[in-house]
Amino acid sequence: MNKNFLITLVLIVATVFTAYSQTVNDKPISEIDVAYVEIIGTTKLFSKKVNIEINFGQEDKLFSAKDTQVKGKDGKRKIFNSMIDALNFMSKNGYDFVDAYVITISTQNVHHYLLKKR
Repeated sequence: MNKNFLITLVLIVATVFTAYSQTVNDKPISEIDVAYVEIIGTTKLFSKKVNIEINFGQEDKLFSAKDTQVKGKDGKRKIFNSMIDALNFMSKNGYDFVDAYVITISTQNVHHYLLKKR
């Protein structure tokens, strides 16, 4: 097997793997290089599904949630069945639960989960 072919194949596989992983602010979740992250979860209107945002200390634009949204393999915002679904998702990506609290704004609960990278 040609050495250049093998190198090219490895680069293509690595690019495809990175391009199709779940991301926040265009970074694969499992590759975020911080010790702690915060999941902020809000229920969708007229649904039990949950939108989550992940804060890992990234700089984001004022009034722009795009920098904190979790995008799925298809590049669209990922919706979770519950906060436990989001917690299990983060566990698969190398994070452990530390603490949680809920704040009620009007009639909507906003869940905050603190996680630590393994």
